[in-house]
Amino acid sequence: MSNESIRIGVDLGGTKIEAIALDFAGEVLARRRVATPAHDYGEIVRAVAALVRDIELETDRRGTVGVGAPGSLSTRTGLVKGSNTQVVNGQPLDADLSGALGRPVRVENDANCFALSEAVDGAGQGARVVFGVILGTGVGGGVVVDGRLLTGRNRIGGEWGHTPLPWMTPEEYPGQRCFCGHDGCIETFLSGPGLSRDYARRSGESLGGPDIVSRAEAGERAALDALEAYQDRLARALAMVIDILDPDAVVLGGGVSNIARIYQGLRERVARHAFTDALDTKILRNVHGDSGGVRGAAWLWRDAE
Repeated sequence: MSNESIRIGVDLGGTKIEAIALDFAGEVLARRRVATPAHDYGEIVRAVAALVRDIELETDRRGTVGVGAPGSLSTRTGLVKGSNTQVVNGQPLDADLSGALGRPVRVENDANCFALSEAVDGAGQGARVVFGVILGTGVGGGVVVDGRLLTGRNRIGGEWGHTPLPWMTPEEYPGQRCFCGHDGCIETFLSGPGLSRDYARRSGESLGGPDIVSRAEAGERAALDALEAYQDRLARALAMVIDILDPDAVVLGGGVSNIARIYQGLRERVARHAFTDALDTKILRNVHGDSGGVRGAAWLWRDAE
């Protein structure tokens, strides 16, 4: 096997595990995926290790390994917490993968991996401070400064989804109960299920995001109003982050970020709420799409160059 190194990234999802190899310029050299053995932790560790070995055999190179996964490593115990792949919770995933592969493995939250990917060679490339946003089944985020993740003392950097929606209207207050135990979290409003709930409240029908968009394009009032409210809430939520972090760029990702309508006039709406007379922050759609997480996982060893 060649001594020339590569970067290997693994995206541990609830239904699939994907692995890629990047060269040092960010070009994809190999890509593989398998179904996630979601009910057997030992099988998950073996599946990740097998994917890494297969990638290395295919490329004839040995690589650093980074893994992106839902949840995070507890600063107190070093064990995984908050993963929607339940069997991973309470497990020393980084230590077990390191043991299986015979080298250090870095494990990071998947939203952080998305943010890192878009900051290094995506929509936020060249920006000093990037806030990466996930608008999907949940709402997450990550902060990248000078090409490095800023995870924070408690490893919750970028978790804006579990702060209250700012400047709530009387109709919005106090908001829905979130799984974290609080009411009115941004996630309950801006996640895909949050958009669907708002549409159902207006129309009496339960639809997913793509169908709501189709109804809006056909001129349906309830769908138009739901998307209008969504954009207004997104603008308020982003303005709060900008007031605290003041990033150079905000990059939107996740399934809801594919709705083109939410970008129309969004920056102007954010500017009305942000504490500045001129908003210079760029608000951008992601470049790498669903590959952002696995690419970001591959970049996790970038600071070791």
